[in-house]
Amino acid sequence: MSDPYFQQLFAERIGGANYGKGTDIYKFEKIKRAKRKALADYPDRKLIDFGIGENDEMAPAAVRERMAEEIHKPENRGYADNGILEYKEAVSRFMLRNFDVALDPVTEINHCIGSKPALAMLPATLINPGDVTLMTVPGYPVAGTHTRYYGGNVYKLPLLAENGFYPDLDGIPADVLAKAKLLVINYPNSPTGKVATRKFYEDVVAFAKKNNIVVVQDAAHIMLSYETEPLSFLSVPGAKDVGVEVHSLSKGFDMIGWRIGWVCGHPLLVQAFADVKDNSDSGQFIAIQKSAAAALDDESIPTNTREKYHRRLKKLVTMLSACGFECEVPGGTYFLYVKCPQGIAGGPSFANAEEASQYLINEHSIVTVPWDDAGSFLRFSVTYVAADEAEEDALMQLAAERLGAVAISV
Repeated sequence: MSDPYFQQLFAERIGGANYGKGTDIYKFEKIKRAKRKALADYPDRKLIDFGIGENDEMAPAAVRERMAEEIHKPENRGYADNGILEYKEAVSRFMLRNFDVALDPVTEINHCIGSKPALAMLPATLINPGDVTLMTVPGYPVAGTHTRYYGGNVYKLPLLAENGFYPDLDGIPADVLAKAKLLVINYPNSPTGKVATRKFYEDVVAFAKKNNIVVVQDAAHIMLSYETEPLSFLSVPGAKDVGVEVHSLSKGFDMIGWRIGWVCGHPLLVQAFADVKDNSDSGQFIAIQKSAAAALDDESIPTNTREKYHRRLKKLVTMLSACGFECEVPGGTYFLYVKCPQGIAGGPSFANAEEASQYLINEHSIVTVPWDDAGSFLRFSVTYVAADEAEEDALMQLAAERLGAVAISV
């Protein structure tokens, strides 16, 4: 079959005339295919899925009940555009209560349809062809993808164990700094689990001011902080002068799929985001915003979510350590970033994390996510489905039995 006439019309940003003809398989698609094969090959062997990256519980009943009320109200039927004041005021209260950060709900906060669209839109406010976005890796690539869409370039800052999983800002070449406009960071960091210190944020503020760079701090996992109390970038003096923080209700509030978050910080940057957003969407459903406002005012929700995932992480570390893995409880997130094993004693060796991940799925029906961006690591998630602690313990026991049957070589 010949190509359609528009094959030559695709934009270069998505592959140009070769769009749809590539044979590369995305990492997560490889995992999905391996999962399907493991289920087909071993239908009686339970799949232990540590690869899932989304909360396993529904939003709390009170939030769902509020949503059920709000969807029947005619005043909620219209476009929300750049958000309702009720939601922004709830965000303002939340930021002040949890981080001692005072924000004007009108000028320094704007809602977003989840943090992913916000991270996609923010480069549009600053990036011209040839400009550079500094981004940590491994990490969430959306801001980098959209930087390239606008003709910009991405300079990767590897998060290495020897640097404590912080970026080496001093090692950025002068010619890169001269073109850099954005620095995108993410703490608590996904997938490494590292939490930011106040000193690190102070260094970021100084770096941004010295080099005239705008900071975007992705705080999606901020309420899942275990090592310290949750720390906002904006709580550090001068941070609001150099950037914004992006928040989400997905991780800390079990509101995966509700698509609600916010951007907050310097009013001019927030306004620029709002202007781009105004030309991209017409706002999240008002009933969702009102339900999210109720969730933000309920301090028990993130507390309970944090306690559950911290408990599960401690159990996972105990089990994996007993099976030969090198790991420790992370400072935050619901991910465990584990040094990739070199192989199995008397069995296969692994050239990278992808090979190790495929081995665990194919041979033991244990799903993990491989990361080979800055060293080889496996990411385990504790968002598996378990109704109670007894089911958590049973899952740990089952995984231990399978992993205990092989000798992990680290």
